[in-house]
Amino acid sequence: QVRLVESGGGLVQAGGSLRLSCEVSPSIAGFNVMGWYRQAPGKQREVVASLFTGGPKTYADFVKGRFTISRELAENTVYLQMNSLKSEDTAVYYCNLRWGDEEYWGQGTQVTVSS
Repeated sequence: QVRLVESGGGLVQAGGSLRLSCEVSPSIAGFNVMGWYRQAPGKQREVVASLFTGGPKTYADFVKGRFTISRELAENTVYLQMNSLKSEDTAVYYCNLRWGDEEYWGQGTQVTVSS
């Protein structure tokens, strides 16, 4: 059973930074797409950043230049470094892993940016 656990969310002032972590068990190996999504109140879930094994990293236009997705295989963890946070970044952030038709989600971590 694959399990994803996000952490690192919290309350931060506009302009601040947070680093989200997504710890995967039993292993991150084998997943070819790793991503972070977010969902703000009253809005649909949207993709924030994606990392393709052996391929590029992609970012939503609204976070380009501010957020960075990365992974650490030895730690079975996917990260999202978020800098220059804005109030509109307030949302629940979810980790997502995909391999073929298989897809897994974490429970989400709340990020609140005060202006």
